[in-house]
Amino acid sequence: MDNPRLFLFIALSVVIMLLFSAWQEQYAPKQQQSPVAGVPTDQPLSPGSIDNSPSVPSNDDIPSVQPQATVPSAPSAAAPGVASTIIDSRQRIVVLTDLLRVEIDTLGGDIRKAALLKYPKKLKNPDDPVVLFNDEFPVIMIAQSGLLANVGSNVDHHVVFSADKTQYHLSETSESISVILKWKSDDGFSVNKIYTFHRDNYVIDMEVEVQNDTGQDWSGRLYRQLQRNDATNQEQSAFIYTYTGGVVSYENNKYEKVSFDDMATWKPEASYVKAGWVAMIEHYFLGAWIPVQDQYNYFYTKVLDNGRYMIGISSAERKIAAGESGQFSSKLYIGPKEQDRLATIAPNLQLTVDYGVLTILADPVFWLLKKIHHYIGNWGWAIIFVTLIIKLVFYKLSEAAYRSMANMRKFQPKIQALRERYGGDRQRMSQAMMEIYKKEKINPLGGCLPMLVQIPVFIALYWVLLESVELRQAPFILWINDLSSKDPYYVLPVLMGVSMFIQQKLNPAPMDPMQQKILSFLPIVFTLFFAFFPSGLVLYWVANNILSIMQQWYITRKIEQTA
Repeated sequence: MDNPRLFLFIALSVVIMLLFSAWQEQYAPKQQQSPVAGVPTDQPLSPGSIDNSPSVPSNDDIPSVQPQATVPSAPSAAAPGVASTIIDSRQRIVVLTDLLRVEIDTLGGDIRKAALLKYPKKLKNPDDPVVLFNDEFPVIMIAQSGLLANVGSNVDHHVVFSADKTQYHLSETSESISVILKWKSDDGFSVNKIYTFHRDNYVIDMEVEVQNDTGQDWSGRLYRQLQRNDATNQEQSAFIYTYTGGVVSYENNKYEKVSFDDMATWKPEASYVKAGWVAMIEHYFLGAWIPVQDQYNYFYTKVLDNGRYMIGISSAERKIAAGESGQFSSKLYIGPKEQDRLATIAPNLQLTVDYGVLTILADPVFWLLKKIHHYIGNWGWAIIFVTLIIKLVFYKLSEAAYRSMANMRKFQPKIQALRERYGGDRQRMSQAMMEIYKKEKINPLGGCLPMLVQIPVFIALYWVLLESVELRQAPFILWINDLSSKDPYYVLPVLMGVSMFIQQKLNPAPMDPMQQKILSFLPIVFTLFFAFFPSGLVLYWVANNILSIMQQWYITRKIEQTA
């Protein structure tokens, strides 16, 4: 294979892949869904068909959804940049910890707003944090929970709770703080919904305490759900696509994306499944409901009106006899995709840092990147050292590729003479070239396999740099103060283009004039293309290109000196 042709193929494939991913996200048609008729739009979904396996709850455990008050209609259109809400509200309770600022609404005890205090939207405004949960346009994401009764009273997200205070602040001497929301019916059925916040923790514990003094048994289940629209909290380059949508995990299904378009029809493999969690994720952050891991839950999704989507879980039915009490427990995670944190919270929650099919390679690459950062304290230099280590690991493979290129370059004048001699006679030309390859012991395919073997590793590193929240707003040196944003002065993209041009000069030039023209334009095309990439990704490409140039120049020089 002609090595410049291979290089051209790989380069164009990368460009086409990234452009197609971006186009699909930006312009691909989305299926329009309608709410389910006859059911209020923000009610938890009632389970449908049931797996009658003896290991899971039976048909009788499924309550039907009883009609409740409907949600007020949204305005017909919201002006761009103007906050508006489509979700009813009552009194707000504000909770401030060292990591979170959360607003809880007494209507249903919903968590309506949550700001991540350690993650500013922009570096220049450190006091303006990312608001991950919000009940106003343009980005809507809220957490709801409630009790659906099969026998007795519903205490869902339409009831109004009361609280002793409207302001809670985690003091410097406290490790946790609890917010107690209370509700009681006229016939003696009472519910306390308790949220507990912890220091240096994005996990919120939720306990729902039930006291049944009605004189008759109560039976029902706890549901937890996340509502979201398909907007995102973060600005992204049109050339970079990261997933925003739903994710589920449960026993025998470690990680499954449920896109917004699929939420009208998605169903789990069985009616009730053990353990797991549900989440709404975006580039660097997520919200996730995490049930008790040894319990069975029903997983559901639904499309609501006003461009909203729902994903949730519902527990198996429990009975609380007259005069007795009971408790339901769950956890809510609101925070960044910090892998070390996520791995300790629930099984497979760290998979929300989505490296795709190359996770098996990306995980050790991230581990290495993190270890190096631990010692040098700079993510930019960590990227450079990881790139160097990968180059050293693949040194012998790269050496074989560059040696093949150098040999092709060495005998290129002879090959050019053959082209001039045989003109358009391709068969005789091919035979004569094969004779030269055989005589000089040149393997024209020698540069292909080593390069192809390395591609998965470099793509894995690409996804590590793209997905890791640790690199968000991380400084490097001089003018680069955010490795997750583009280079403000486009220095790195220009260096990348120059390094590509130098690499081309070290490679044997293709004989086809058209290929020569295309290759000559690639450095310019890639410079423009990478101008909008996060600077951490461009830094990786520049470092990799420079190391490749050094290795290729050294090998080419040695071979040419022996000529």
